[in-house]
Amino acid sequence: MEKRDEDLKKAQMLDARARNISHNVRCTECGSQSIEDSQADVAILLRQLIRDEIGAGKTDKEIYSKLEDEFGETVLYAPKFDMQTAALWLTPVLIAGGTAAGLAYSKHRQRTNVHIMALNLIRGVSLTPKERVTILDLLIPPPPPPQGVVSRLRRWLNLR
Repeated sequence: MEKRDEDLKKAQMLDARARNISHNVRCTECGSQSIEDSQADVAILLRQLIRDEIGAGKTDKEIYSKLEDEFGETVLYAPKFDMQTAALWLTPVLIAGGTAAGLAYSKHRQRTNVHIMALNLIRGVSLTPKERVTILDLLIPPPPPPQGVVSRLRRWLNLR
């Protein structure tokens, strides 16, 4: 009885491992499904191949390498990071970095423009209406917040 339980547990572990590998392998016929979800003939054969390799004592890494060697890199859902895929992986990072740099530069330019406007005021150069509004917004302090209980509660809850 105990031997049968151990064999059953071992079979369940191997089946779970095979399913995990199968979820990470793309069906070469369907393309959009994993071989675990696909019912194509090639998917059934690949699932059997994975179970045979597990039965032979191969590691997950060895199984993935064998599948990649036989079917190409596109069979795996998680492509490797190499020079060919570097642009694909790094493009979002570069776009986000460029956007952040652009926003920081525009904020810097805005502050620099305020300094130039202040220098122009000192020199006696007249300001445009937009520059005048900007300077007044910076020089006039905001009104003090109301001191009531409701306003304090709103400030505390950030509803304002």
